Amino acid sequence: MSKIKNTKTLTTCAMLVALAVILGFFRIPVTNIIEIRFGSLPLAVAGSFYGPAVAGIVGGISDILAFAVKPTGPFFPGFTISSILSAVIFGLVLRRKNQDVTAWRIILAEILHTFLVGLLLNSYNLFLLYGSPAGTGMTGYLAILSSRLLKELVMFPVNTVLLFMVLKPLRYVEKYVLQDAHS
Repeated sequence: MSKIKNTKTLTTCAMLVALAVILGFFRIPVTNIIEIRFGSLPLAVAGSFYGPAVAGIVGGISDILAFAVKPTGPFFPGFTISSILSAVIFGLVLRRKNQDVTAWRIILAEILHTFLVGLLLNSYNLFLLYGSPAGTGMTGYLAILSSRLLKELVMFPVNTVLLFMVLKPLRYVEKYVLQDAHS
């Protein structure tokens, strides 16, 4: 956690939080439980640059700040946990000191993010938040899960390509501009 005390790291993380909040405003609602968002891109960058711990902090702060700036519904801590977990996944898979981000690691990170967070955890969060018709129990969760499956399948290649397009050039920035922040 000593990384977070570095001025360059703090300012970069603050910019990534701001970018995550701004990108969170740009959403495409499909139904009341399905939205297309791009707020995970800054979390992936934070994970790639600084690893899972710092990225998790960026994820948590960005979710809480986004809600404080422009609430789109009731505050639900499950989505903050989802944001933190997303950032941690990206940090665990994408952060390799002095190594380029490979296409395989980007694909693996996006598979884990899509399946664990986008499909399973966020569907469960929506199930807890909005409930299900009386007496349906697990059937209600499976209904939400199945309705979100198509969205996640469609967004997987889109997010993977976006991650590749964003992370590859940013490795230059990391190597030559932010190198002191990683020491």
